[in-house]
Amino acid sequence: MVIFNEDLCKGCDLCAWVCPKKILHLDATRVNAKGYNPMVCTDADKCISCGVCNWICPDSVIAVKKAA
Repeated sequence: MVIFNEDLCKGCDLCAWVCPKKILHLDATRVNAKGYNPMVCTDADKCISCGVCNWICPDSVIAVKKAA
């Protein structure tokens, strides 16, 4: 499970580039508190909790937890 602190996200798209399942995308329908389109996980069931998105995020926006 990928959890975003959306108000800190600046939409750099790095997490989407490294996601092996390609389930992270910019949400073009919303703008966060900083004025950026935030990232969202479009299919949480496909997430393998690898943590690569968390590792590459320059602003510590992402937390990864294994689903119970």
